[in-house]
Amino acid sequence: MNELSRATLSLELGAYADALGMPTQDLDLDTIRADYGFVDRLVGAGPSQVIASGAPAGMVTDDTEQTFIIARILIEHGCVPAGELATALIEWEKDMLARGSLDLLGPSTKRALTALAAGAPPSETGKCGTTNGAAMRISPVGIAFPLDDEGAFIDAVVQASEVTHNTRVALQGAVFVGGAVSAGIAGHSREDAVLLGLDLAKNLGDRGSAVCAPDIYERSRWAIEYLRHFDSCEDILDALFNVICTSYACHESIPAVAALCSLERSAQDILLLAANAGGDTDTVGAMCGAILGACGDATGVPRAELDRVVAQNALPVQKTAQQLVHLRISKEK
Repeated sequence: MNELSRATLSLELGAYADALGMPTQDLDLDTIRADYGFVDRLVGAGPSQVIASGAPAGMVTDDTEQTFIIARILIEHGCVPAGELATALIEWEKDMLARGSLDLLGPSTKRALTALAAGAPPSETGKCGTTNGAAMRISPVGIAFPLDDEGAFIDAVVQASEVTHNTRVALQGAVFVGGAVSAGIAGHSREDAVLLGLDLAKNLGDRGSAVCAPDIYERSRWAIEYLRHFDSCEDILDALFNVICTSYACHESIPAVAALCSLERSAQDILLLAANAGGDTDTVGAMCGAILGACGDATGVPRAELDRVVAQNALPVQKTAQQLVHLRISKEK
């Protein structure tokens, strides 16, 4: 596969996994089992789903919509200026409210944009953002920026993240996901891409404000080894939800993504595990999908379901992938 094929698949798989996890988001394991059994295909929102109440099978969430917002800004400007992102996210939430959706801005993003509107500088607004909001939408930066210049890559991720998520733990999460995607686009295997992404997160240094949260690199390396001890889906899901954890906190969901992407299972198996793992299922799935797709791995994923998600949500996948890869080529040494 060439860079364009991988970029396209990254956007497609991210959206597909997001839609897989949409009906189970914010639910625990017992509720998921009671409402759906085991989610093994695209399904609509069940009786306990509040955030996406009544949503049809195949509908994406904020993860995918904000990913394409980042992509659009990146294509227009060559980077992600804080003001442009803030304006776009505010307008996006207004549109979601007009649609009657409860799938709105996350807590870190909402807090930061409120502070920005009150006059706080963009360099300060994200200093309490510890959730996975930056990591969930960072894949376009990974597609557009190669790892040839590590410093420039990290700068691009930080710029795209700091207005809402300028803590060390959140930036580590975004650098990991973006770095793994970029490594995949360059042709690295899934295993190598995950490790390269983690190494980049480790090399972040003192960027971002220090908060009380574990190190993403160390916790992810532990999670990778821990999850490999389990074979059955039931045991893996229990380990993900009850030990590694799958909340929107970066120090939980990012290690879960690293561990899932490191399992010796098909892409479809990994994305189904993410959808059934409870907690922030749509976001964990979307990040896994973006990484797996960038690595050219869609093993077991039904092509018809990918196409359905893209068409149903009117996602400009092909055009976006082409423009992001064009940006990447202009930056490659």
